Amino acid sequence: MAFETYIAPNTAFIFGLDNVLYPEKDYLLQVYYLFSEFMEYSAQLNAQAITDFMQLEYAHHGSVNIFEKTAAKFDIQKKYKSNFLLLHENARLPLKLLLFQKILSFLQEILMDRKKIYLIISGNKLVQLNKIKQMEWHGLEHYLKAYFSQELEPSLTANSIDFVIDQNQLKKEEVLYVGSKLEDQEAAKKAGIEFLQVTKLL
Repeated sequence: MAFETYIAPNTAFIFGLDNVLYPEKDYLLQVYYLFSEFMEYSAQLNAQAITDFMQLEYAHHGSVNIFEKTAAKFDIQKKYKSNFLLLHENARLPLKLLLFQKILSFLQEILMDRKKIYLIISGNKLVQLNKIKQMEWHGLEHYLKAYFSQELEPSLTANSIDFVIDQNQLKKEEVLYVGSKLEDQEAAKKAGIEFLQVTKLL
Protein backbone atom coordinates (compact mmCIF):
# COMPACT_ATOMS: atom_id res chain seq x y z
CA MET A 1 0.00 0.00 0.00
CA ALA A 2 1.31 3.44 -0.91
CA PHE A 3 2.68 5.54 1.94
CA GLU A 4 0.40 8.40 0.90
CA THR A 5 -2.61 6.37 2.07
CA TYR A 6 -1.29 6.71 5.62
CA ILE A 7 0.31 10.13 5.31
CA ALA A 8 -2.50 12.13 3.68
CA PRO A 9 -5.14 11.92 6.47
CA ASN A 10 -2.69 12.61 9.32
CA THR A 11 -0.63 15.58 10.49
CA ALA A 12 1.48 13.80 13.11
CA PHE A 13 3.05 10.36 13.46
CA ILE A 14 4.23 8.57 16.59
CA PHE A 15 6.70 5.70 16.28
CA GLY A 16 8.11 3.15 18.68
CA LEU A 17 11.81 2.24 18.46
CA ASP A 18 12.70 -1.46 18.74
CA ASN A 19 11.53 -3.51 15.76
CA VAL A 20 9.69 -0.45 14.46
CA LEU A 21 12.44 1.83 13.19
CA TYR A 22 15.13 -0.87 13.08
CA PRO A 23 15.53 -4.60 13.91
CA GLU A 24 16.41 -4.91 17.61
CA LYS A 25 18.48 -8.03 16.94
CA ASP A 26 21.03 -5.84 15.16
CA TYR A 27 21.80 -4.22 18.51
CA LEU A 28 21.58 -7.27 20.75
CA LEU A 29 23.76 -9.52 18.60
CA GLN A 30 26.51 -6.90 18.57
CA VAL A 31 26.27 -6.59 22.36
CA TYR A 32 26.56 -10.38 22.65
CA TYR A 33 29.62 -10.33 20.40
CA LEU A 34 31.26 -7.66 22.56
CA PHE A 35 30.43 -9.61 25.72
CA SER A 36 32.02 -12.72 24.21
CA GLU A 37 35.18 -10.74 23.43
CA PHE A 38 35.18 -9.40 26.98
CA MET A 39 34.90 -12.91 28.42
CA GLU A 40 37.79 -14.12 26.28
CA TYR A 41 39.93 -11.26 27.59
CA SER A 42 38.78 -11.55 31.24
CA ALA A 43 38.40 -15.30 31.71
CA GLN A 44 40.25 -16.83 28.74
CA LEU A 45 37.05 -18.35 27.34
CA ASN A 46 36.47 -19.02 23.65
CA ALA A 47 34.82 -15.87 22.28
CA GLN A 48 33.66 -17.49 19.04
CA ALA A 49 32.00 -20.38 20.86
CA ILE A 50 30.16 -17.98 23.18
CA THR A 51 29.08 -15.77 20.27
CA ASP A 52 27.80 -18.76 18.31
CA PHE A 53 25.86 -20.07 21.31
CA MET A 54 24.26 -16.70 22.08
CA GLN A 55 23.29 -16.12 18.45
CA LEU A 56 21.64 -19.53 18.28
CA GLU A 57 19.93 -19.10 21.65
CA TYR A 58 18.60 -15.70 20.62
CA ALA A 59 17.35 -17.02 17.28
CA HIS A 60 15.38 -19.81 18.98
CA HIS A 61 14.34 -18.30 22.32
CA GLY A 62 14.97 -14.56 22.28
CA SER A 63 16.89 -12.53 24.83
CA VAL A 64 15.12 -13.67 28.03
CA ASN A 65 17.59 -15.20 30.52
CA ILE A 66 20.25 -15.39 27.84
CA PHE A 67 23.03 -14.50 30.29
CA GLU A 68 21.97 -17.27 32.68
CA LYS A 69 21.83 -19.83 29.87
CA THR A 70 25.21 -18.76 28.54
CA ALA A 71 26.72 -18.73 32.03
CA ALA A 72 25.49 -22.28 32.64
CA LYS A 73 26.87 -23.49 29.30
CA PHE A 74 30.33 -21.94 29.71
CA ASP A 75 30.63 -21.86 33.51
CA ILE A 76 30.69 -18.05 33.61
CA GLN A 77 30.68 -16.55 37.09
CA LYS A 78 27.59 -14.60 38.16
CA LYS A 79 29.70 -11.51 38.86
CA TYR A 80 29.98 -10.98 35.11
CA LYS A 81 26.26 -10.32 34.78
CA SER A 82 26.84 -6.69 35.78
CA ASN A 83 29.30 -6.36 32.88
CA PHE A 84 26.75 -7.94 30.55
CA LEU A 85 24.04 -5.49 31.61
CA LEU A 86 26.40 -2.52 31.48
CA LEU A 87 27.34 -3.38 27.90
CA HIS A 88 23.68 -2.90 26.94
CA GLU A 89 23.95 0.67 28.24
CA ASN A 90 27.35 1.75 26.94
CA ALA A 91 28.50 -0.62 24.19
CA ARG A 92 30.34 1.01 21.30
CA LEU A 93 29.04 -1.04 18.42
CA PRO A 94 31.31 -2.29 15.63
CA LEU A 95 28.56 -1.46 13.10
CA LYS A 96 26.03 1.38 13.04
CA LEU A 97 22.37 0.49 13.44
CA LEU A 98 20.43 0.91 10.21
CA LEU A 99 16.78 1.86 9.91
CA PHE A 100 14.51 -0.48 7.98
CA GLN A 101 14.80 0.80 4.41
CA LYS A 102 11.04 1.17 3.95
CA ILE A 103 10.70 2.96 7.29
CA LEU A 104 13.44 5.37 6.24
CA SER A 105 11.53 6.09 3.03
CA PHE A 106 8.28 6.50 4.99
CA LEU A 107 9.89 8.97 7.41
CA GLN A 108 11.38 10.94 4.54
CA GLU A 109 8.00 11.18 2.80
CA ILE A 110 6.35 12.38 6.02
CA LEU A 111 8.92 15.16 6.32
CA MET A 112 8.58 16.09 2.65
CA ASP A 113 4.89 16.71 3.40
CA ARG A 114 5.99 18.92 6.33
CA LYS A 115 4.31 16.75 8.94
CA LYS A 116 5.49 16.01 12.48
CA ILE A 117 7.28 12.90 13.75
CA TYR A 118 7.51 11.84 17.40
CA LEU A 119 9.10 8.84 19.08
CA ILE A 120 7.76 7.24 22.25
CA ILE A 121 10.57 4.99 23.40
CA SER A 122 9.85 2.17 25.85
CA GLY A 123 12.41 0.38 27.99
CA ASN A 124 15.55 1.30 29.92
CA LYS A 125 16.40 4.90 29.01
CA LEU A 126 20.18 4.41 29.09
CA VAL A 127 20.01 1.37 26.83
CA GLN A 128 17.67 3.11 24.41
CA LEU A 129 19.80 6.26 24.33
CA ASN A 130 22.82 4.15 23.48
CA LYS A 131 20.94 2.71 20.51
CA ILE A 132 19.78 6.11 19.29
CA LYS A 133 23.31 7.52 19.39
CA GLN A 134 24.56 4.72 17.16
CA MET A 135 21.87 4.78 14.49
CA GLU A 136 22.39 6.02 10.98
CA TRP A 137 19.63 8.63 10.83
CA HIS A 138 20.43 10.16 7.42
CA GLY A 139 19.84 13.61 8.94
CA LEU A 140 16.36 12.74 10.21
CA GLU A 141 17.39 13.20 13.85
CA HIS A 142 17.01 16.98 13.46
CA TYR A 143 13.29 16.57 12.75
CA LEU A 144 12.31 14.00 15.38
CA LYS A 145 11.11 14.69 18.90
CA ALA A 146 11.72 11.81 21.31
CA TYR A 147 10.01 10.94 24.59
CA PHE A 148 10.98 8.14 26.97
CA SER A 149 7.95 6.38 28.39
CA GLN A 150 10.02 5.32 31.42
CA GLU A 151 10.12 8.98 32.50
CA LEU A 152 6.33 9.02 32.61
CA GLU A 153 5.37 5.48 33.67
CA PRO A 154 7.09 2.09 34.03
CA SER A 155 5.77 0.97 30.63
CA LEU A 156 3.95 2.42 27.65
CA THR A 157 0.31 3.32 28.32
CA ALA A 158 -2.32 5.64 26.89
CA ASN A 159 -1.10 8.26 29.37
CA SER A 160 2.28 8.41 27.59
CA ILE A 161 0.54 9.01 24.27
CA ASP A 162 -1.80 11.59 25.79
CA PHE A 163 1.22 13.43 27.22
CA VAL A 164 2.83 13.73 23.77
CA ILE A 165 -0.46 14.82 22.20
CA ASP A 166 -1.08 17.45 24.89
CA GLN A 167 2.51 18.74 24.87
CA ASN A 168 2.40 19.30 21.13
CA GLN A 169 -1.26 20.34 20.82
CA LEU A 170 -2.06 17.57 18.37
CA LYS A 171 -5.52 16.51 17.21
CA LYS A 172 -6.13 12.86 18.04
CA GLU A 173 -8.04 12.24 14.83
CA GLU A 174 -4.96 13.33 12.86
CA VAL A 175 -2.38 11.19 14.70
CA LEU A 176 -1.14 7.77 13.57
CA TYR A 177 0.80 5.50 15.95
CA VAL A 178 3.17 3.05 14.27
CA GLY A 179 4.19 0.18 16.55
CA SER A 180 5.02 -3.52 16.68
CA LYS A 181 3.71 -4.89 19.97
CA LEU A 182 0.28 -5.64 21.40
CA GLU A 183 0.89 -3.14 24.21
CA ASP A 184 1.49 -0.44 21.58
CA GLN A 185 -1.83 -1.24 19.95
CA GLU A 186 -3.72 -1.31 23.25
CA ALA A 187 -2.20 2.01 24.39
CA ALA A 188 -3.10 3.68 21.08
CA LYS A 189 -6.65 2.35 21.26
CA LYS A 190 -7.13 3.62 24.82
CA ALA A 191 -5.69 6.99 23.82
CA GLY A 192 -8.19 7.18 20.98
CA ILE A 193 -5.75 7.33 18.07
CA GLU A 194 -5.29 5.16 15.01
CA PHE A 195 -2.72 2.35 15.19
CA LEU A 196 -0.69 0.87 12.34
CA GLN A 197 1.20 -2.40 12.69
CA VAL A 198 4.68 -1.69 11.34
CA THR A 199 4.75 -4.92 9.32
CA LYS A 200 2.26 -3.30 6.93
CA LEU A 201 4.98 -0.85 5.95
CA LEU A 202 7.82 -3.36 5.61
